[in-house]
Amino acid sequence: MSFKNEYLAGQTYEKFLATTGDHAPLWHVVTRRTEIAAGIADRVRALGGQWHLLVLTEDWCGDAVNSLPVIARLAASLENVDLRILSRDAYPTLMDTHLSPSGARAIPVVMMLDEHFKERAWWGSRPRALQAWIDSQGAGLAKQDRYREVRRWYVTDRGVSTALEIADLIIAAASQPLVQRSTREAPVGAAA
Repeated sequence: MSFKNEYLAGQTYEKFLATTGDHAPLWHVVTRRTEIAAGIADRVRALGGQWHLLVLTEDWCGDAVNSLPVIARLAASLENVDLRILSRDAYPTLMDTHLSPSGARAIPVVMMLDEHFKERAWWGSRPRALQAWIDSQGAGLAKQDRYREVRRWYVTDRGVSTALEIADLIIAAASQPLVQRSTREAPVGAAA
């Protein structure tokens, strides 16, 4: 199945950023501070071919505000990767084919599409290490305390885990038909 129409209907990161409303200051700060660690982009660049990242998200999502600027910066640093963003709530059928392992409509979801706009892999909704912490130590915390620790984790990680997982998934997708990535299991072909 081709996702070309959905991809073409998506917003660029810059247009999405302009529509973030009440959350704009946070989005702009995280975007401004985001850098991609040396070497990560080179691994994807070496693959060749064209990759399209199609993201389902909403501007109110804390995981999205910490992950999407990293993913957008990674895509912008690569000649063979581009990115478009769709509203999760405007595409419920597409979202329902990318649910979290618990069945939640967790965002962001990043679909890796090949040059023919065929889905080859997907990632969502947060880095594996963070999800593992949430499922273990974080599960016992009050919601407010858990969110504070999640924000601290993202600041400390500086987007490295997200960039590595997205790069690893594109690399794995380049050699396999469909690679599913959930936060509860390692993606096929990626380092655990």
